[in-house]
Amino acid sequence: MKHEQLFADRIGGTQFGKSTEIYKFEKIKRAKAKARQLHPGLEILDWGVGEPDQIAPAPIREALKLEVDKPENRGYADNGIPEFKVAAAKYMRDFFGVELDVATEINHSIGTKPALAMLPLAFVNPGDVIFQTVPGYPVMATHTKYLGGQVVDIPLLEKNSFLPDLGKIDPALANRCKLFYINYPNNPTGAVATDAFYDELIAFAKKHNILIVQDAPYATLVYDGERKSILQRPGAKECAIELHSMSKAYNMTGWRLAFFCGASWAVDALAMIKDNCDSGQFKAIQHAACAGIADQSLAEGVRDHYEKRLRRMVDVLRGVGFDARMPGGTFYLYVKAPKGAGDVVFANAEEASLYLIETQGISTVPWDNTGPFIRFGAVFESAGDADDERVLNELAARLKKVDLRF
Repeated sequence: MKHEQLFADRIGGTQFGKSTEIYKFEKIKRAKAKARQLHPGLEILDWGVGEPDQIAPAPIREALKLEVDKPENRGYADNGIPEFKVAAAKYMRDFFGVELDVATEINHSIGTKPALAMLPLAFVNPGDVIFQTVPGYPVMATHTKYLGGQVVDIPLLEKNSFLPDLGKIDPALANRCKLFYINYPNNPTGAVATDAFYDELIAFAKKHNILIVQDAPYATLVYDGERKSILQRPGAKECAIELHSMSKAYNMTGWRLAFFCGASWAVDALAMIKDNCDSGQFKAIQHAACAGIADQSLAEGVRDHYEKRLRRMVDVLRGVGFDARMPGGTFYLYVKAPKGAGDVVFANAEEASLYLIETQGISTVPWDNTGPFIRFGAVFESAGDADDERVLNELAARLKKVDLRF
């Protein structure tokens, strides 16, 4: 067909839409449907969700109700309203002790995903290299490939506390690198970066002239130690940009609001690209966020909700053989996948995850990038705090039935 010749090679060219490959999350979706068909009436216990189970805090919701009726909020926001930049700067100061110039070192975005997608447009030429940690969130890497860039995966291994081993990176490759994507607290591993690692990474970036892209949507969800920002470290503002999201800290996933901050030259470049991609988030949403973004009690309430759930999940999973332990941050447990169940042998985490869905209605997310691991999320559905225990007890009962082997 003639239209096939119109598709860009970056999305498959003439083969666009013809691939029979099934991606991980589509397999999970199909396995859920199969479980419902095989076990009518079975409650699916969904531990694979990656978004909050609760709505945004009341002060933010109430503020939106007021702001949405104001005529002055009807127009384009472009690169953000001043009030949100001030509130975001206060958040960085109060939560992390980081001082920012609101005129040059901070800007809003319609969630962190678009910001990550736009970053390569500002920095990547055909043939350029970027580094991304794996397992992880691939958006920046995907868009780098669209532009003809080369993506190099930097593995996150348990023996290194799920921090990249910078000493294993080829210096010649590092000299070609433009962007280094990291994500701490880390999804899916739950690892939290140390000051020593940040300092090492900053020195590495300066040596090789690299912009660090620290994706920090889980920055407030930390359970052991102080909250961290790479911008707290000496020299970070010269070579790092950090992205913060309202989605996880304030249960504002569908509101699509975030901000990026740090090196003024990087903020300026991303803002220029953004100005040519969108016209800003609805002003009423930005004003509403101002009502809660710097309120530490709101963020701590959200964190406490997940911490309580995670601790009980650790108990349940350890009780059936998983080597589960509290994460440093995020709302995920990242555990080694079982090797089998009864007489069934699993070749990898994906097989283990699909088995749990199809036989027990337990939905998880498998990761096989650097070994077989399964992610359980503390954002599971329940009828409220009082119902959490019932769901957790049901998880324990179903897992005990399958005789997992590790």
